[in-house]
Amino acid sequence: MAQPTIILILILSFFIPSHTHLQPTDQSYISMLISNKGLDFIKDLLISKAVSSLAPLQLPKIEKNLKIPVVGNVHIVLSNITIYRVDVPSSYVKPGDTGVAIIASGTTCNLSMNWYYSYSTWLVPVKISDQGRALVQVEGMEVGLTSGLENREGTLKLSLMDCGCYVRDISIKLDGGASWLYQGMVDAFEDQIGSAVENAISNKLKEGISKLDSLLQSLPKEIVVDDIASLNVTFVNEPLLSNSSIGFEINGLFTTAKKVGFLNNYHKNLQTLVSCTGPSKMLGISLDEDVFNSLSASYFSGEYMQWIVDKIPDQSLLNTAGWRFIIPQLYKKYPNDDMDMNISLSSPPVIRISEHNIDGTVNANLIIDVLEAGQVIPVICISLVIRASGSVKISGNNLAGSVKLDDFTMSLKWSKIGSLRMYLIQPVVWTVIQTVFLPYANSHLGKGFPLPIIHGFTLQNAEITWSDSRIMVCSDVAFTESRNRLLFYSK
Repeated sequence: MAQPTIILILILSFFIPSHTHLQPTDQSYISMLISNKGLDFIKDLLISKAVSSLAPLQLPKIEKNLKIPVVGNVHIVLSNITIYRVDVPSSYVKPGDTGVAIIASGTTCNLSMNWYYSYSTWLVPVKISDQGRALVQVEGMEVGLTSGLENREGTLKLSLMDCGCYVRDISIKLDGGASWLYQGMVDAFEDQIGSAVENAISNKLKEGISKLDSLLQSLPKEIVVDDIASLNVTFVNEPLLSNSSIGFEINGLFTTAKKVGFLNNYHKNLQTLVSCTGPSKMLGISLDEDVFNSLSASYFSGEYMQWIVDKIPDQSLLNTAGWRFIIPQLYKKYPNDDMDMNISLSSPPVIRISEHNIDGTVNANLIIDVLEAGQVIPVICISLVIRASGSVKISGNNLAGSVKLDDFTMSLKWSKIGSLRMYLIQPVVWTVIQTVFLPYANSHLGKGFPLPIIHGFTLQNAEITWSDSRIMVCSDVAFTESRNRLLFYSK
């Protein structure tokens, strides 16, 4: 598992674009926008976790020969130099043309160390030595980095454009030792201790970026929803950087294991990145209606949209006796035989999103089977066009929803028992749709599908709006300590 420093630098750098020459090779159906509030949240998370996790940090041993007046040549060794505390009183994030700079200013850094010295003089040929502890406080330190993110064939390449740590002032408090030792330590080791701190922190940042780059390369290009559908989270186009936000786009279409060709035949009109109105939110996610259409196409191609109904609330309708006044010839030919209903979609459901509604149209076939002597005998096929309206909600990090029936039309496709009075059958079909079809659909829609959120983050106080052809989710986020792995949520 990656260390906290690595994880949190990645949290920041994940949203930072660098200057690239990548040309758009694919369309985007999901766009995401990190607002200024979101950038501040990420920055604060980085400062409080990543920089603080630098403690404890061991620095290299320092030794030096000094010439002290009266005393002579003295060999001094500083060992077990350890940064044990880092405090950051202020910080800021500054987007630029090629990346984003994060600066932690006025930082203080506390160190502990062991000191040892030895010397001998011509007056006293015996070796004289002493040792003890010392505390060091580094003040006015600035820690900063600028990171870039490049889209390479749909994955993210993290680059460290600049990083540094700059020490302004050092104070040393010795525990024991002669008075001459204090001044000698300050004069001889102040610059070396400062450089050691600067180098150690800078190297730690570089090491973290390198590991994060490897981790980014291993990010999945799809989120597996179930055995049938997966969400394509390949990055497309270049990240968009402004002075108050960072936006990026992903493919966002669902695919199926069969890789049916029509799943890619979507043509989205170009549109701006998500725009959240009202109180500022950290994150905005925009989903084009073709995201939902690709999901329905995936399940349709996976032959998932077919059901055999053998239990309904009014079980009498699954016996020909229950139809004797509705379809007399059915009861006459198959008296008191059990029945089932075979419901199958003839094409993928079509979802349309407008400013005021989310509408769906379902074309289905309802086949009524008679079960006689161990045989399944199809006797009637009815074509249905079901029109429903939907609503969406956030469930955890999933986008879930439900549908309700608006109306439906029906027509007889074929019959093995002669002509039918369709107006008599319509109430029965309405009951089947309301009590069987819609509850089944809502049981799956209620679970939802995962939004492309990094593992460890949770949406909070999410708001959902919709406009012409897209749904927008505007939300704050929270970070959960126990989930510090960089993975997309999947079911």
